[in-house]
Amino acid sequence: MKRLKIYVDGASRGNPGDAGIGIVMLNEDGNVVKEICDYIGQTTNNIAEYTALVTAMKEAIEVGCEEIEVFSDSELMVKQIKGEYQIKNEGLKRLYSQVSQLMKEFRSFSINHVKREFNKRADELANEGIDMALGEEEVIDI
Repeated sequence: MKRLKIYVDGASRGNPGDAGIGIVMLNEDGNVVKEICDYIGQTTNNIAEYTALVTAMKEAIEVGCEEIEVFSDSELMVKQIKGEYQIKNEGLKRLYSQVSQLMKEFRSFSINHVKREFNKRADELANEGIDMALGEEEVIDI
């Protein structure tokens, strides 16, 4: 896979609180090739957003991807990465540094802000990561 579209999201219940990440990777035909959900411990929502991005970038590198287009509903993170907002938080500065280094691994990298309704699956996955870690299971009425 040379090119991927990647939707990322981070969630934190309590901010800071139990946090998870969700990632949806799509190939050039728009088909889902991988979904990731994970619990990342106790942290803030912004740290979770950045952690989702770093995880997605590492995964794309691992599968040999050369070009990625990232979509996130975190306007703060997107604008920080694009250089439109300053980064004051030390934890975010460290993660931003990781993102900057990982960007160099791609021939093409872009990040775009999308409204929350266009990032639903990544949000669901981030929350699933938290639920799994907390032992909460989804109840489906039949």
